[in-house]
Amino acid sequence: MLGDVDASMVQAAFGYFEPTVLADAWNAGSEIVSPTVAAAAFWECAAELGRRKLTGVEGLDAFVAAADTVNDAADPTALTLYAGARRMPLAEDAPARAMQLISLLREFRGSAHLLALRAVGLDSVVAHAISRPNDMAMFGWADDAAGEISDGQREQREEAELLTDEIVLPAYLALDEAGQEAFLSGLSRIGPLLTAP
Repeated sequence: MLGDVDASMVQAAFGYFEPTVLADAWNAGSEIVSPTVAAAAFWECAAELGRRKLTGVEGLDAFVAAADTVNDAADPTALTLYAGARRMPLAEDAPARAMQLISLLREFRGSAHLLALRAVGLDSVVAHAISRPNDMAMFGWADDAAGEISDGQREQREEAELLTDEIVLPAYLALDEAGQEAFLSGLSRIGPLLTAP
């Protein structure tokens, strides 16, 4: 999504991962396949997943229209990973496009949250330990990497959540009432299908 960039840029965009682990993975992967080629393959996998899981979902066209509206209204300024993902071409068919838009809007919020963490002065490793204490190793961190979590840090994490909402809200306000309903009802139908085997 970011193109053929240095690992330090990836670290800045992916802030939740342990920097050395991320750099090693990025550099090793880049020796095997160009990041641009890998991004295109990932994007096509998202499309194929959508076709396999979402074909025939009631109201999918309306969901896609609503998600397109949000994506078009979203401001990518300072949201590096989202800006990179947003430049990928979207599929024309609704099931594939729906899955790609879900991925895009996830990166929109994730990038906004990383920015919000910086704004409130909370290290991403601490935020990660607060919200996903059992997933530290999956992101390359030692279980105790964040140290002892204070009440003040928990308050900062809550403040960052509210700030994240403020950052992304204008894009969602682009939806009229029908669009909001289509978006929410679409997600309620899509969610169980994506978690089903």
